[in-house]
Amino acid sequence: MKPISKIAENIAPSSTLALDAQAKALAETGKPVLSFCAGEPDFPTPRAVKDAAIRAIEENKTKYTPSAGILTLREAICTRLFEDTGVSYKPNQIVVASGAKHSIFIALQAIVNPGDEVALPAPYWVTYAEAVRQAGGTPVFVQTREEDNFLISAKALEAAITAKTKALILNNPSNPTGMMYSEPQLREIADIAQKHDLYVLSDEIYYRLTYGKVPFVSFAALSQDAYDRTITINGVSKSYAMTGWRIGYSASSPKLAAIQSNYLSHSTSAPSTVSQWAAAAALSLPEVQAESEQMREEFLKRRDFAVARVNTINGLSCKTPDGAFYIMINITRQLGRTLGGRKIATADDFCAALLDTALVAAVPGTAFGIDGYVRFSYAAAMDDIEQGLSRIEKFLS
Repeated sequence: MKPISKIAENIAPSSTLALDAQAKALAETGKPVLSFCAGEPDFPTPRAVKDAAIRAIEENKTKYTPSAGILTLREAICTRLFEDTGVSYKPNQIVVASGAKHSIFIALQAIVNPGDEVALPAPYWVTYAEAVRQAGGTPVFVQTREEDNFLISAKALEAAITAKTKALILNNPSNPTGMMYSEPQLREIADIAQKHDLYVLSDEIYYRLTYGKVPFVSFAALSQDAYDRTITINGVSKSYAMTGWRIGYSASSPKLAAIQSNYLSHSTSAPSTVSQWAAAAALSLPEVQAESEQMREEFLKRRDFAVARVNTINGLSCKTPDGAFYIMINITRQLGRTLGGRKIATADDFCAALLDTALVAAVPGTAFGIDGYVRFSYAAAMDDIEQGLSRIEKFLS
């Protein structure tokens, strides 16, 4: 047989999904596994959203829609973005896709040519690098440090830029670190993007899950130039507990939106029609916004507990994240030890031993381009968080 696609062959599987699947497989055998891998709220989808979906089915709203999504949803997206971030878009600038991950893929297909480079702060969400490669581009990693809250500086970004650099991917708040960029930091980055004429893919999927220390600022809100060069990525998965509904979207210039819509029309076409109507309800109903706020408040309680508890465990430490629902646990003092009968040389070794011995699943930092750290998701019940961290403490002792 002739060779398969080199691009497809070189795409790595998602580490977070693989580890979560491994944990679930162990749980199905009856073992009391606690998983802190997946970035998925443990709350149910709001009742009003479910009702909207049921109504859509009963009203036979189940046919094909325009490739960019139904007008009602795109209008709801424009209203929500303006109310929450102050950024104004029109429906023809919105493209709805099958989840924010799909929106990232489509956006990169729209702007990246083979040989282009895309700057990517590390640690980074696992899919970014693979999505760049799928578009024929090359991810260029800009390393960050814990003492800088895992945030890139304008100086570090500029040092990574070459004549081939086409775009920057910025995740704010960040997965996996939960850290956020302040407005002055964003403005410095925006100046670099303007100087080198870079597209900015601003993934803001966690923008409603922030905890007050650093006010959220949408990248497109910084200036007219930032607005023109930014593709904002967002969706309903995290803030409205709708991961399985698979609705994400991008907001960009009319030209870029048209290109992304055309790409969708020849690939997946629009997402599930029923899910689109559900997402429109999620974004527009006041009672759903209130429920989303209650969820954020619960995440804040979990964050505060988890951070305080991790920092009481001998040999571990973490910083307090500003948003999302992750903490990056520093395990560098565990490297070189033997735990659970396994020599711990990397974060991968640590997580493998932790799952085998303590039945606790977390994601090694190597999946995100950094060793010596473990991502722990507190999108789990408080009882599970308490028990999981106690198991980790016992595992280390």
